[in-house]
Amino acid sequence: MKIAFFDTKKYDLDGFKKYAEERGIDITYLEPRLDIHTVNLAKGYDGVCAFVNDDLSTPIINKLIEYGVKAIFMRCAGYNNVDLLTCYKHIHVFRVPAYSPYAVAEHAFTLLTTLNRRIHKAYNRTREYNFSLVDLVGVDLHGKTIGVIGTGKIGKIMINIAKGYGMNILAYDKFPSEIEGVTYLPLEGSGVK
Repeated sequence: MKIAFFDTKKYDLDGFKKYAEERGIDITYLEPRLDIHTVNLAKGYDGVCAFVNDDLSTPIINKLIEYGVKAIFMRCAGYNNVDLLTCYKHIHVFRVPAYSPYAVAEHAFTLLTTLNRRIHKAYNRTREYNFSLVDLVGVDLHGKTIGVIGTGKIGKIMINIAKGYGMNILAYDKFPSEIEGVTYLPLEGSGVK
């Protein structure tokens, strides 16, 4: 199988090259995004590999059909940039079924901690040899209250991380779960908009 791989980044090469070679898949890694000006690069390929910023609207899909492309492989969970109706019965569309809920929750908590302890500001200061703590001191998260909207996979992991910090946890979900140590509240009247 020959695949035109659009919008290639270094981390794509690191992640895909080895596995493609092991499986005998011929991938041509292309820097530009897929759009009306670059779709001609897909000529002669069985499939295209695209990402969130690639254009897979009707004109591009029609060109891919014309070129004999049989598959679109999305390197993301979303596919809102793919005209699925135009693809129907012509091109198969594949996507990432899910991302690691741990990675998403951990990243969200990392951002919370970064803001609280002002790590981004401290990083810039230390590069200038300024080690002053003025305006960099955060607060203990222990004993603070966190609100989690949505207690599906990612929300439950956020709750477990917050429990590890010793935080009080308020949550909202259309379909609340029985989670020990979590108080569910409605969004209405909670001050959340």
